[in-house]
Amino acid sequence: MDSSDGISTMRLYGATIAVVSGLYSGYLSVTGVAMSLGAWFMLGLGAVVLIHGIVLLTPAADRLGTASGPLMLVYSVLMLLNQFRLAAGVGTGGTGGMDSTGGMGGTAGGSGMGSTMAGMGAEAGMVAIAVLMLASGIIMTFRAGTMQPDGSAMS
Repeated sequence: MDSSDGISTMRLYGATIAVVSGLYSGYLSVTGVAMSLGAWFMLGLGAVVLIHGIVLLTPAADRLGTASGPLMLVYSVLMLLNQFRLAAGVGTGGTGGMDSTGGMGGTAGGSGMGSTMAGMGAEAGMVAIAVLMLASGIIMTFRAGTMQPDGSAMS
């Protein structure tokens, strides 16, 4: 394991996944016409995940200790539950469709690629990123010793 910069490889991977997840979640939540409750939820969650990812790149990550993996698990489960909610059509006007916000609001019934993709449900990119975050959280939780640059266990 490379310890030249004081950040373990696992922390770098976890931080990368968290930063990308947070940015993508935030992007999806603000690209729609209106901010629904689901959009605000994803914006807030995305901000928390982004901050967590940035913290993993700093010495402040030591304060998180072994909590970083379980936190990633919680974030990923919340993201997946929100996507499953959207796929089921709960809170989206009952259509089960997805609008241009990646499913963060109700379907408006427009036409064309940019307005409504009815019947698609959850946003596939968000599901994929949340699954990666879930895997990262599992690895970080059960291999916490590899979070240190020298491979030693975290306190």
